[in-house]
Amino acid sequence: MSGKHVAVLMGGISSERPVSLSSGTACAAALEGQGYTVTRVDVGRDISRVLEALKPDVAFNALHGPFGEDGTIQGVLEYLEIPYTHSGVLASALAMDKRQAKIVAAQAGIPVAEAVVMNRFDIGNTHPMAPPYVVKPVREGSSFGVVIVREDMAHPPQILTSSEWRYGDLVMVERYVAGRELTCGVMDGRPLGVIEVVPLGHGFYDYDSKYVAGGSQHILPAQISPKIYQKIQSLAAEAHRAIGCRGVSRSDFRYDDRFSEDGDLIWLELNNQPGMTPTSLVPEMAAHEGIAFGEFVSWMVEDASCSR
Repeated sequence: MSGKHVAVLMGGISSERPVSLSSGTACAAALEGQGYTVTRVDVGRDISRVLEALKPDVAFNALHGPFGEDGTIQGVLEYLEIPYTHSGVLASALAMDKRQAKIVAAQAGIPVAEAVVMNRFDIGNTHPMAPPYVVKPVREGSSFGVVIVREDMAHPPQILTSSEWRYGDLVMVERYVAGRELTCGVMDGRPLGVIEVVPLGHGFYDYDSKYVAGGSQHILPAQISPKIYQKIQSLAAEAHRAIGCRGVSRSDFRYDDRFSEDGDLIWLELNNQPGMTPTSLVPEMAAHEGIAFGEFVSWMVEDASCSR
């Protein structure tokens, strides 16, 4: 049993606040079950002052989205010299920026889809590439703002230039890859199992598919050939290494095997702060490896450090 005082950072100021509260609540309860002294911290802009007063031994970062996983809170923790979980400043900033992460992944030999980054207002009424394609914010998580443009759409969706759009003006336009949604976690540089995610009642693995109970079916291990299974594990571990991640990450893939077994396998992105909710993927992968949730979060606390 550990006597460490762990501040679980949750909530925050991003669109993913509800998910973070759910992740943080689950992690805090599990850490208390492992014998840690836990303080639940709903993160606001006064977080530096709050942590200086708390003086925890470790910060468990259960934040999601901008500020929580883009290198910002990591920089605050580095400045305060509080060891923290997950990736450091640079890797977090890289993983959160889909354009830069894709450049780094491609240079490491990881297959990525063709894409262009542009201002959403420059898209106008003309398709920036032949449909189908996907438009996604450059710096958002949990599938916020993802728009799929089908072949039969005469022009880009009007939401992209609407005043209702709240995900920033810089977007990535990426070739749509048909096929199966596959994902693989990495823990301490070692790949975990591969899950196929089958959204139920949704066109793709969107926010509700991820976080609403019954929103998706998780098939673990994914029913694919051993060769493709191992290739996905290898690519997930390589993405983790190339981007410079520490602790736990998760890479998402699309696999189109309609025409051949080798098919079209494409790396989509890396999540450096995977969800830790009851419906989340990485805890499920860890459990499949025989690592119970309490043991899993305890390992993350003991792995925490600065200068990550």
